[in-house]
Parts: sequence; structure tokens; C-alpha cells
Amino acid sequence: MRVAVVTAPETVELREEPPLRVGPDEVLVEVGACGLCTMERRLYLGEKRFYPVAPGHEVAGRVAEVGAAVAGLPGSPRVGDIVAVDLLTRCGTCAACRRGRSALCKRPQGGALADGTVSFGAGLSDHVVVKAAQAYRTGAAPIEHAAMGEPVACVVHSLRLGGLRVGDRVAVVGAGYMGRLHLALARHRGAAAVGVIDVSEGRLAEAREAGAAWTAVPDEAPDRGGKQDLVVVTAGAPGSLETAVELCDDGGTVVLYGAFPKDLSVGVNPDAIHHHELSIVGVYSQEPQDWQEAAALIASGALAPDLDALVTARFALDDVAEALKLAATAPVYRVLVGGR
Repeated sequence: MRVAVVTAPETVELREEPPLRVGPDEVLVEVGACGLCTMERRLYLGEKRFYPVAPGHEVAGRVAEVGAAVAGLPGSPRVGDIVAVDLLTRCGTCAACRRGRSALCKRPQGGALADGTVSFGAGLSDHVVVKAAQAYRTGAAPIEHAAMGEPVACVVHSLRLGGLRVGDRVAVVGAGYMGRLHLALARHRGAAAVGVIDVSEGRLAEAREAGAAWTAVPDEAPDRGGKQDLVVVTAGAPGSLETAVELCDDGGTVVLYGAFPKDLSVGVNPDAIHHHELSIVGVYSQEPQDWQEAAALIASGALAPDLDALVTARFALDDVAEALKLAATAPVYRVLVGGR
């Protein structure tokens, strides 16, 4: 079995691994597509120096083998099913998991290849093994859409914790891949209007084509969009939190979805938060109930035009180095890797 390993900045190799064993409650998935996200970009560019490492966690593929304990169980994946795969380890026993917040599981994430190389998903490979409970069927949806299961689940989680309600006015800060997914899902869930804020006029034009009710650069957002019930920050740039709070109407919520620089501190007016009953919510990752909705949405085809528009390029696993270079150095939405 082949698996891609990033060994140094801008250096990736395909290694041979022993065939994967399937446990009684597991499934073997032949990887059809794996999305390259911010983590892969940072590893490839050397912004996140942790080598060697086998990345890739946005995985979808066809079930090739099913463990004996789950074979034939109603609702469990069967051989031949296309599934989106949750590669997070959720211990179920730590304080966060016991509170139902398994996105924040205290158990260290990741695993290891046969030679000890750290694995952060290892989805840039021919196969992955996962608990059957963490493989979600996506029906007849294209494999490209199924591979967006993990990011769509993250957006479901984001809007769930943000308390989106039908008829809400929504603004999304950031018009990249995750911003576009928030735009698509908020519209699908009945937001009255969804605006998008970004510094790139090109990205804003594409957001308008995707259904944004209004778009603006940050300085013009309050005048262009007016007050909002929910503001989701998908691009954690300096100034974005301040913009989001300014946009919030009384009783509104700011969701901090995107990561911020770790050394960034921001001053906000606590009295304004108090008197206007504003909420600021941090959001990270996803949980099983989010996966269930995400897989069902993908299978339904309800988001199909939006997801189609977000596939920038596809590469075979043999060409993973070229795919990583494109994802790391060009303005893309999603680059997918998988198959021969």
C-alpha cells in the first residue's frame, strides 16, 4: 500500500506500507479522493515543521472490506458503499467526550505508520482503516463531494454552535473554501440573506455568483450589509473580530471559526457585549451528529452545485507532490488527491 509522507519543506515521497488489517468493528476504505486543507499547505511550505509526517484527513472512498462484528448490521457500511471518513480519534472517556464535546477530545490525535512515522490521518494513500461507526455513506454523490464530508461537517458544527435560525441575517468573513461552504449551508438552512466579506475582489465576485446577497471589503461591510444576527469569521486575520462585533445586531452572535495568530490579542468592549447581549463563540472541528447531517446533505445533492464549484483540481496519488505544490502556492478552493 502506498502512502504519501512529507519529509521536509516542499519534499514529499510515496512510501510502501504493509497491507492494513481490518478489526472486527472496522472497515477498509479504498481512498478515492482526499482534500488538501490548510494543515497540508503549512506542512508542505514549512510553516508547520513536523517531519516526517503522513497527512490527509478529508477522505472519501469505496468500502473494500468490512469487519466481522459489523458485517450485515442494518445501517452499517457494506462493501461497495461510498463513504466519507471521520479520522478523528474520539476516546469517549475524557472530560470533553463525556460532556458530548468530542471535537475537543483530550486524547492526543494521530497515529503512526509501520516505521513509526507520525500519521495525521494518512489519507493521502491507497487505503485507510476506520471504525465502521466513523464511515458515513454518501449514496450516489460524486466522490469529489463525498471527500468534502469532513469540512461540511465542520460547517454544520459551526452553524449549530452559532445558533443559526431560519430568517437570520448572516455575514461570513472570508471568501475562501470554508467561507464558501458557510455561504452555501447558511443559504440552504433558510438564512434571510448571507453576505460575504473579503479583501479579494475576485473572490467576492465568485461569492456573488454563488448566491451571496451582498459582498464587501472589510471597511465597507457595515455600510454595505448593515446589522447581522450571525457573523462567522472563517479567516482569522487581524481586525476580523472587531469587524464581526461591529456588524452584530442586538442579541447577535459572532462565531470564531478560523484560526487566529496565537500571539494576537484583541480589545473588545465588554460593556457593549453586556448591554447588547452579544455572544462570541469559538468553534473547532466537528462531532458525530455533524457528520450525520453532512453525509445526508451530500447524499441528497442539495449542495451539489456549490460543491462542484469548489473543486479546483484533481490529481492521482502518483502526482501528490504536484498537487501539494498547487495547493500551497496558488489561490485554490480544494485540490483533491486519490486513485491512480
